[in-house]
Amino acid sequence: MHLDLYRDLSAHGCTLSRLHLAGNFECFVCEDVVRTGPKVWGKTAIPAGTYRVVITFSPRFQTYLPLLLNVPGYQGIRIHSGNSEHQSLGCLLPGQALMPGRVGVLRSRAACASLFAKLKKVEKKEVITLTIHPAAA
Repeated sequence: MHLDLYRDLSAHGCTLSRLHLAGNFECFVCEDVVRTGPKVWGKTAIPAGTYRVVITFSPRFQTYLPLLLNVPGYQGIRIHSGNSEHQSLGCLLPGQALMPGRVGVLRSRAACASLFAKLKKVEKKEVITLTIHPAAA
């Protein structure tokens, strides 16, 4: 299974994106700001690229969550619920809608539950990958 994350330009302290699953829109995503130059821990979006996704136990969240593997300069990058970049720390936060003013996402738990169910259904049968596409200039 393949996921594509299409980033919009960073604004209002966050980066908003559209996540597509097998070519179909799945949800919006909120993450930290895309920065050029040195990474700032907990405030910089992960680099564009393609990453393998596995479902593992998260000691921080005490549940199973999707984990992105081999993200350069990052560890423990997960897909989990949250509404704004303040809750991201580099992770991807799905949401069913955008907040007014485009400062985050809404209905994140529902978006995570829907996405997680689809990933869980195929994780034992297929390799899951995620391609993060840079924002169009």
